[in-house]
Amino acid sequence: MTGTTPHETACAEMQLLIQADLDGELDAAATAVLAAHVRDCPGCAGLQADMTALSRNLHGALRPLPAPARLRAALEARLAPAPVVRLRPRLTLPAFSFAAGAALAASLLLFIPFGTDRALDAELFNGHIRALQATHLLDVPSTDRHTVKPWFEGKLDFAPNVPDFAVDGFPLVGGRLDVIGGRSVAVLVYRRDKHPINVFVWPATGAEATSATRDGYTLRRWTRNGLVFSAVSDLDPADLAAFVQLFETRG
Repeated sequence: MTGTTPHETACAEMQLLIQADLDGELDAAATAVLAAHVRDCPGCAGLQADMTALSRNLHGALRPLPAPARLRAALEARLAPAPVVRLRPRLTLPAFSFAAGAALAASLLLFIPFGTDRALDAELFNGHIRALQATHLLDVPSTDRHTVKPWFEGKLDFAPNVPDFAVDGFPLVGGRLDVIGGRSVAVLVYRRDKHPINVFVWPATGAEATSATRDGYTLRRWTRNGLVFSAVSDLDPADLAAFVQLFETRG
């Protein structure tokens, strides 16, 4: 009886991710893992292409049927706003049905701007925690900066510098790809004792230096040489500040 090779096991897992991706169920980290795998695995890449084509054909075969006239009339009657109630001396306001009010609330939620510091910080905290929980901290495990830096070439539209601060007590342990704000970013991974430090890197687009804390994690963001750096860790904030100082002066 022959055993299953590690490659076959990885492909079996990726085939599940391919189906989940078509169903829109993957988070950013899983999407990045899948993309990295199919880039190097012709078999899974072919399966993904076949399943994508099949999904498109199935969707194209579905044709929505028009609603019966009686059903449309009933829905329009129920969704019509109530008559305007005029109150004096207050302003005149239209009274909405519950359904109309719910629709309005949903539309307001859809138009909340995403590009805020709070939204960005939340994505970075989630990316750090997700990497730890999914045991996908590293795509390229290495303490050699000359191994980690070339690994990013061709995978990103920028070239992050990869400094090593081992002599200062913050050794490099590797790197990976992640997705933040809808774009691929580099993640440089360092360690202080048993505490991992994720440094997310992407081209600067106006993000300002800042710091934040959440559930025992600390985030520090800064810019240098046209790139944004965001370090996240459960380190003592003073230790993380010392790490950031090294990066700002020698990174």
